[in-house]
Amino acid sequence: MLRLAAQTLRHRTGGFLATFVALAAGVAVLMTCALLVESGWRHQGDPHRYGAAFAVVADRDLTVDGPTVLGETERTTVLLPERGSVPGKVAGDLADVPGVDRAVGDRRLVVTTTAAPGLPTTGHGWSSTALAPYRLVSGRPPRSDGEIAVDARLAGPTRLGPGATTEVVTGGVSRTYEVSGVVGTGGTASGRAALFFTDAHAAALDPHPGRYDAVGVLTAPDADRDALLAEVRRIADAAGATAYTGDDRGIAAEPESAAARSLALGAGSAFAGYAAAIVGFVVAGTVGLSVRHRRRDLALLRAVAATPGQVRSMLLAEVGLLGLLAGAVGVPAGLLATRQVRDALVSRGFLPDDFTVQGGVLSAAAVVVTVAVVALLSAWIAALRVTRIRPTEALGEAAVEPATGGRARLVCGLACVAGAFSLTVLTGATDGQTALGAAMGMLYLFVLGVALLAPWINQGAARLLGPVLRTVWGDSGYLAAANLRANARGAVAVLTALVLSVGLGGTVWFLQDNLERQTVAQSREGVLAQYALTSGTGLPASAAAEARRVPGVAAATGVRRTSVVVPDRLEPQTVPAQGIDPLGADRTLDLRVRSGSLDALREGTVAVSTARADAAGWRLGDKARLWLGDGTPVTLRVVALYERGWGFGDVTLHRRTLDGHTVTGLDDRVLVRTAPDFGAEGALAELARRYPGGQVTDTARLTGELAEDVAVSGWLNKMLVTVLVGYAVLAAANTLVMAALARTRELSLLRLIGVTRGQAKRMVHAEQAGLLGVALLIGAAIAAVTLTTIVRAVTGATVPHVPATGWTALLGGTTALALLATVVPVTHILRTAPVEGMGVRE
Repeated sequence: MLRLAAQTLRHRTGGFLATFVALAAGVAVLMTCALLVESGWRHQGDPHRYGAAFAVVADRDLTVDGPTVLGETERTTVLLPERGSVPGKVAGDLADVPGVDRAVGDRRLVVTTTAAPGLPTTGHGWSSTALAPYRLVSGRPPRSDGEIAVDARLAGPTRLGPGATTEVVTGGVSRTYEVSGVVGTGGTASGRAALFFTDAHAAALDPHPGRYDAVGVLTAPDADRDALLAEVRRIADAAGATAYTGDDRGIAAEPESAAARSLALGAGSAFAGYAAAIVGFVVAGTVGLSVRHRRRDLALLRAVAATPGQVRSMLLAEVGLLGLLAGAVGVPAGLLATRQVRDALVSRGFLPDDFTVQGGVLSAAAVVVTVAVVALLSAWIAALRVTRIRPTEALGEAAVEPATGGRARLVCGLACVAGAFSLTVLTGATDGQTALGAAMGMLYLFVLGVALLAPWINQGAARLLGPVLRTVWGDSGYLAAANLRANARGAVAVLTALVLSVGLGGTVWFLQDNLERQTVAQSREGVLAQYALTSGTGLPASAAAEARRVPGVAAATGVRRTSVVVPDRLEPQTVPAQGIDPLGADRTLDLRVRSGSLDALREGTVAVSTARADAAGWRLGDKARLWLGDGTPVTLRVVALYERGWGFGDVTLHRRTLDGHTVTGLDDRVLVRTAPDFGAEGALAELARRYPGGQVTDTARLTGELAEDVAVSGWLNKMLVTVLVGYAVLAAANTLVMAALARTRELSLLRLIGVTRGQAKRMVHAEQAGLLGVALLIGAAIAAVTLTTIVRAVTGATVPHVPATGWTALLGGTTALALLATVVPVTHILRTAPVEGMGVRE
């Protein structure tokens, strides 16, 4: 059978080309997603910063207990958005462990040097040089608060050497330091540059007093490493931290690597799931359609004594060989696409520069096997009907296929549609990622239901559209309606591909537009201040108080952006939050408070968006338990509920609640509202010059910058959605070409019995108009239901925003491509002499 399958592929290249394109493109799409996941799984960051440490104790994630199912408590681990720290006493406890030579606490300070403002740099205490280890290249260690040592990455491009001076901005204050020495690592290091203060000065500058960013463990030469590691882990667990060893030390050294890893794993896994479902629909439809178009050949084999098993084996061998060829083309294409995606993610700041595409063998094997299994299963199911009938009936059965499917297909299709409608309730009762997941499940159930019910849908539509087609196209319309009724089952793959294209594109793409629009609109409408005092290095808390003393300033509110971890019905989620000084906040911010008041915001209290409160089950006056960005658990009383969570974050805290719990401890901006007809711009500009990099900007410009940031954030979703929708549209065109080319004998027979070329062409146009109309109507209805449900659940908007240009492009593009994919091959067929066409193989 394998040799016969190979000969069939060689002599029927055109017939198998569409199946090969669907398989190869599916492999390429899935390979991109899978390789992104594998690269994220392998990414560990650069452990060089702690290269000399045996283990590093740090707090980089948070494990939260979830609901108890069957006696087992489910636990979820989330990354800490503000990079946790460990108590200072941990260093002393670790130093007392037998076999530990030294336990060195490392402070990581956010700094900027005026000598190299564009070079990412961190500040540390001098004692942490032992963890790399660093060595003095020239000069000496810093001995006073006014001295620093710099590493070679900072000294090289700036020519900083012993005796030189430079300004360093940290904590919102610029200070002048003398360079006492230059250090190097003796090797090639990536990541951020480093500068070193004295330990005492680093502790004074650290916004987390009494705590370290991490503690590195240096072992004695004769230490029992197994016993030592067990004790280190015990101490780390007691402190709520983690002991990192080996390559995992890179996660402790560069928390950005953990975030990059999480992004690659999360984005790749989520879109791999979506892509797998789409590829499954497309491959199953394409392979099934290819087998059905060959039913006369298969029937002839049965008539000449081929057993059912032999026919099925031949079909499976053909699809298996096509799968191998598709893998040979799709895997390299996926590798190339992944590298381009990686470069785009790095250039837009989603991933660090040191993130590399790694692996590929596991991804390639998993993807090729997955696609091959789907294709083989589809071929086997499609061949069952032909191979089950008796040889003497085979040719007669092959001539006309039943218009509809069996009872099991009808019941399954109705169940899928019912399940999709039931998910609308779940989507409306949840929010965030839970609502998005339920909505995507609803979308795929709708499409699967349409695929199963397509024979009945096509037949019913043909009966309803028959009078219309006859009125518009005359006799050609009559033939078109008859063809649609007779070929209701054969058009299943075409209808499914078109519905999937419109439904997916109309849901996911416009959902991202709605989220961006809602965020920008809420921010624009909620900012009452005319000016914003900003600085790229952050502003101290005193900046808001200074702004209030400027003549003509009616109110000034410091805003500190952060993220917190909140409970949800299924699992905890990281949500955006802000810390504000509520003094005069009602004159600079309008969060659209629905109950309670921001005036009651104090330490120990919290204001929450209505959407987040509903998701967490919080009410006004309740005690809300959540975790700050560094993992610190807090229980706060809810004093206000507001609507504008998309524009300002789901959680609003008093600024003092965040003291010591953010990386910088600084405000991001100060919103300033001036009295009417009082020019305070000059005084505010003078105030801004007191802070490094400070400037005064119009809040309208601030909203514009937010729109750009939101658009960049949504770029990843739109890029991946474009790939998936593009694949679905390609599959629709591919299926239409297959269906058109399979009609050579049919169109030739019509022309032999007197149908003119023009009548045949108009008949095909009428058929496409009917099929396209049904597909676009169903796809648009599915998109409308799904989009409306999720937008209402996530943003609270009753009617989603759908740009006219977007719908025009989606529907018009799908229509144009579908018509092109049909008209071109049919025109080619009609150029063939009818007698020759009757002799063409199926």
